[in-house]
Order: sequence, then C-alpha cells, then structure tokens
Amino acid sequence: MYVAILAGGSGTRLWPLSRSKRPKQLLSLVTDRTLIQDTVQRIEPLVSPDRVLVVTEESHADEIMRQLPAIPKPNFVIEPTRRGTAPALGLASLVIASRDPETVMASLHSDAVITNPDELIRALKLAEQVAAGSDNLVTLGVKPTYPSTGMGYIEMGEPLPGLADGAVHRAVRFVEKPGPEVAQRYFESGVFYWNSGIFVWRVSVILELFRQLMPEVHRLLMGIKPYIGTPEEARVVAELYPRMQKETIDYGIMEKAPRVAIVPTELNWSDVGSWKELMEVCPPNQGTNLVRGTHLGLDTERTLVFATQKPVVTIGLRDMIIVDTGDALLVSTRERAQDVKKVVEQMEEDEELRKLL
Repeated sequence: MYVAILAGGSGTRLWPLSRSKRPKQLLSLVTDRTLIQDTVQRIEPLVSPDRVLVVTEESHADEIMRQLPAIPKPNFVIEPTRRGTAPALGLASLVIASRDPETVMASLHSDAVITNPDELIRALKLAEQVAAGSDNLVTLGVKPTYPSTGMGYIEMGEPLPGLADGAVHRAVRFVEKPGPEVAQRYFESGVFYWNSGIFVWRVSVILELFRQLMPEVHRLLMGIKPYIGTPEEARVVAELYPRMQKETIDYGIMEKAPRVAIVPTELNWSDVGSWKELMEVCPPNQGTNLVRGTHLGLDTERTLVFATQKPVVTIGLRDMIIVDTGDALLVSTRERAQDVKKVVEQMEEDEELRKLL
C-alpha cells in the first residue's frame, strides 16, 4: 500500500498561530513534534518512507521537506496552487499509478491528532484488504464521542457480505455539518459516524471514478500523465493543474460513488479544527487551564493561554481563549472559537490586517 498525506491546508481557525505561510500541520501543538511529523510517525508500522507521498502547496514544500527528511524527494507532490482535495488526490493517484497501476492507496490529512495509533493501523489494514479485493472506496468512520455540529457524518448501513466477517459496512450517505438537534439524533442513533477524511482505494478505481464523475479534472490529469517522472512534469503540472475544478474529494467523488464502504473505528481522533478542540485534545497543565508560555492566573479556570513571547496575567476568567503571537492577539470565549474563521474572512478584506494572515 501507498499512503498519500494531504498537507495543503491553511488552518485558519487556529489563527493567529496558524498562518497561510505556516499552517497548523507545521506547528508543534500537542507533542514536541509537528502535526505532520506525528502523522508520518503514526503510519511507520504500515508503510516504509518510500511508499509515503506528501501532497502540499508550493509555498510550504521546502519547510515540509525539511521536517520530513526520510521521505524521498520525488515523493513530494507539489501543487502550484490550491484546488481542493479532489484534484490533489487525483494528482497523487496519478503519481502512484505510474509506479504500480493496481496498488492500493490510503489518504490521510496531515493535521489530525490520533492518540491510539494501533487502532488506526488495524483499520487501515482492514480497509486495504477490502479495497484490494473489491471496487469499493473505503472510508474510516470515527464513532462520535459527543453530538458535534462541526463535523460531517457518514450513515452506516448493513454489513458487506464476505468482507471481513461483518466488520465492514455499506456507507449509506454522507451528511454535512448538522444543527444541534440533528447532531443529537445522529449521536444517539449508533449508525452515524464522523467523517474522518481517511480514505482507502485502488488507484485504478479512483481514477476511473474521476473519469465518470469529474470528467474535466480527469481530462487534465490525463494531460499530465505522460510527463509523470520526466523533466517536463513540473512545467506541465504548473500549466494544467490550475485549470482544474476546485472541489473536495467528498463532494466530487465520495458522495456520488456507487460503492462506498465504511470501516467503523473508535479512534481517539480530532481534526484540531479550533482552539476549543485543541483544549479537548491536550490535558490541562496548570490547574484546569492549558498554558503555553508564562501565565499567572488569579481565579482563572478552563482557559487556554498560548503566549510564548511575554507573560500573561489573568483575573477572574472562565472558559476563555487567549493567544498572543507578538504581532497579533486573539481573545475569545471557548464557545465562540469556531468563529475565528469568520474573523479571518473579514481580515482578508482589510488591506491593513491582511498582512497578519
């Protein structure tokens, strides 16, 4: 099996620490390693470095290569511009197919946190078995631990006959982020799983589905195909890739594919999509507070303080988030942490503030 790691995201909901030039996958948020280094280490029992591809945007490539010296340079798939996860995985599939046209590949995001990696390896091996022996696209579903309104869901159907003794099921449908009442129903149902964005398929199957479901993207991929591994590859990718439709693999392929299977898992998984989620992943280290840097708190509880450049003193705070990067300061309640993305969108329209993104 090959593994493609998607590392092109910007992580705007962790602003001001995560910026367009240094997104969250390049940051050390949970361990001493960066999130992308943790991701690569997590799959070491499954594949050797020469079978790991990293798909990233051009501006991040040098830093990612520096952080991952064991991965061969030809295994870094460089996007000239961001076009979403569908074109990114189409390009990665094309590169892998040039080496082994019937192999299985897995796709993982570079910026997730998984604290029980053995369960991930178990599920990926099972998904590989299913993908190798059928035309199914396989997704890993994460059993929800609370009724999240910030996650997409997958409805799990009946077990697939003859596949792993009932441990793999048909995926009935994908559902985008629901409202609170619907999320509660999903949580209580026992048949809805979080969409982890971890997928496994044969490269020949996914490329055929690109032909059927995203024909214009497929046409451009076929224009790149003869140049893979040649001195002309970078030039042709730079010419054709930006013309591809900007789309996610979920919308473009997974939700429309005729055969999708789900491997249910109980991963201790988080996409660390906000400062609130970081607090849920990392145990408090100063009373009930999570602190990076120097903090003196008087009657301060359940608060995140991320400020390594100057001491921070707080009085009487509850459930707050304070992030100081020297050139920018974020102060928010924990419950409004998702709205950082809205602030970033407003900053993009302001010429003076845009330089902080």
